[in-house]
Amino acid sequence: MSDTAIDTRELGEKIVKVIKTIYDPEIPVDIYELGLIYDVLVNEDSDVKILMTLTSPNCPVAETLPVEVEEKVKSINSVNDAEVEITFDPPWTQDLMSEEAKLELGML
Repeated sequence: MSDTAIDTRELGEKIVKVIKTIYDPEIPVDIYELGLIYDVLVNEDSDVKILMTLTSPNCPVAETLPVEVEEKVKSINSVNDAEVEITFDPPWTQDLMSEEAKLELGML
């Protein structure tokens, strides 16, 4: 395995840690555990693309949450650039939440 492969995996883990500091304002669970992050892609140039969704298209933080994710990810030293893409395909459902999130919300 090359150094680059290790670096991108390590960077991916750092990105997830940062994403786990971002909370949905209406739910006391971070957006990663909520299942709002569909994919984190890191290339060899340390450019990051994050595919995420929102709990609904009318989510009150639809304008600010993706910007917060992008800014926090860009603040990681080894990240060159970051872009957040919002998708509603597939639409978010409670099934996407982690066990931890379901426990936190009293669903287990």
